[in-house]
Amino acid sequence: MKVAFLLNDLQLSGGVGVVVQHARELALRHGHDVTLVLVREQEAAPWQFDGLAHLHVEGLDDARATRFDVAVATWWETVYSLFELDAERYVHFVQSLEDRFYERGTAERAAAETVLDLPVAFVTEARWIADTLARIRPEAPCLYVRNGIDKTVFDSPAQLDVRVEEPLRIVVEGNPDVWFKGVHEAIGCVAAMREPHRLTVVTGDASKVDAAAADRVVGPLTHREMARVYADSDVVLKLSRVEGMFGPPLEGFHMGATCVVAPVTGYDEYIEHGWNGLVVDWDDMEGTTRALDLLARDRRLLTFLRANALETARAWPTWEQSGTFMAAALERIRRDPPPTAYAGARQLAADQLLALDTQRHTMHARDEFRRLAKPALRLKRTGAWRVLRRLREHPRMQPVWTLLRPLTRRLRAKLTG
Repeated sequence: MKVAFLLNDLQLSGGVGVVVQHARELALRHGHDVTLVLVREQEAAPWQFDGLAHLHVEGLDDARATRFDVAVATWWETVYSLFELDAERYVHFVQSLEDRFYERGTAERAAAETVLDLPVAFVTEARWIADTLARIRPEAPCLYVRNGIDKTVFDSPAQLDVRVEEPLRIVVEGNPDVWFKGVHEAIGCVAAMREPHRLTVVTGDASKVDAAAADRVVGPLTHREMARVYADSDVVLKLSRVEGMFGPPLEGFHMGATCVVAPVTGYDEYIEHGWNGLVVDWDDMEGTTRALDLLARDRRLLTFLRANALETARAWPTWEQSGTFMAAALERIRRDPPPTAYAGARQLAADQLLALDTQRHTMHARDEFRRLAKPALRLKRTGAWRVLRRLREHPRMQPVWTLLRPLTRRLRAKLTG
């Protein structure tokens, strides 16, 4: 079977790593002819993922000349190139509901929502995504394939290393520039701890984290280097707001670490509060810090959670097992009739109408803001405004502005309301 996986690039990320692993398994263990199709011009050299040597990698222009049995989009943007390939079947591999990565009202959010309405079959890595797709696209085929773990890299210890006297070892992983990863919030929770601890922050760009905020800031790391960090840790602290399958705590489980996490989508694939980890409330910085302090004090609880996390990891499938399920899913999609051209058309029309209405409201609000702001902009260009600004900044005038502030706030609210 000839299979194409469409990617924006081959840079380091969890989502790209999952695709490369599946592609490698399909090629090496199931005899499929697999091509990674890059839909964009590449500005940087690809990350050296294990398994790339066994795969074809080519650009979209070259791939257009090939007939594929199955073409698989792997990110919402790649769906727009999916139908440019000549394929018998088209598949969308959904690793998260990607509209959640963008603020409300943005064009990207609307576009990421709309691609779910196209006539494709779905494969996904998390039950919550499968359940959501079943609700919004009940007529579309949707197959669930769990991500595997490379257990030659995340090689679980035969026996748990019990640590009693040492400070609690915590690892925070993620991109601090991405708002929904919660890296800065996690670092803040650790900083507020009262009990002895040691913090390691792993990020793709160590310059983005204040070196004084952690005992160690490292990255980017290979999977083997990451495994060693987890093996040297007691707790994986992850306060993400958006996740798909939520892989890092599971990797930590394999190396004998427990976790403290927010109840992000995907956590319940393997995390059970009080059994193999602790689940804290959203935006509860104090509660998260208390949970960490509890684990630092109560080494019996810490060891209990770590031991159960290790047992959870041992039952998780390898990439070889997961690859078998992916092969079966793609073969079934190829064998079954394709979705009709009208599949999802009703939802597509509704989403387009919603996007249009949202854009209309956004433009109206922008026009109203500009209309209200015009007098203020003209005033700011006058000499009187410059004099007023100097008075406002004068130290002796600060008590006056403090008294006037409630009045100016009410006036501003009335003008903009």
